[in-house]
Amino acid sequence: MKPLVLGLGNDLLSDDGVGLLAAQRLQKLLVGKADVVASSLHGLALLDFFSGYKQAIVIDAIQLRKSPPGTIVEMDLSDLRVAPGPSPHYTGLRDLARIAGELKLAFPDEIRIFAVEAANTTSIGGGLCAAVSNALEEIIARVIALVTKWDRPGLNGKEQAEQPLVAEGPH
Repeated sequence: MKPLVLGLGNDLLSDDGVGLLAAQRLQKLLVGKADVVASSLHGLALLDFFSGYKQAIVIDAIQLRKSPPGTIVEMDLSDLRVAPGPSPHYTGLRDLARIAGELKLAFPDEIRIFAVEAANTTSIGGGLCAAVSNALEEIIARVIALVTKWDRPGLNGKEQAEQPLVAEGPH
């Protein structure tokens, strides 16, 4: 089964569009290897995207203000805190996984998140800042490398993790 690659964001809000741009590029580069989706949805609306997949990659912008803009932070669900919101519509990924379990829906066993530190996610228009734009190639290379690692036939998850990983950049 192919993994899901889900690029999230809002292309009207400067750096917040990085996940969407990455997904648009990856759609052409991962044909036949992954199902790649770009979406501006969030919360419970994302449940349908994840349903039925064993592995998923999420690409999105973050603003932790702990690293310079353009820094790529790679995480899994255990690295995320529960994100309480004013309603269930603002559900975070950990809550989404819990809800899927309670509903007995097929949800990925493995989710990797590639989050890019954004400089600006509130200004309308203007595109990505230079630092976030420069990080786009690295995000794409990392996602391709992970999809390639997951695609290695005959290896279980532990064996895959022990195999050397050669990242192929986008061509």
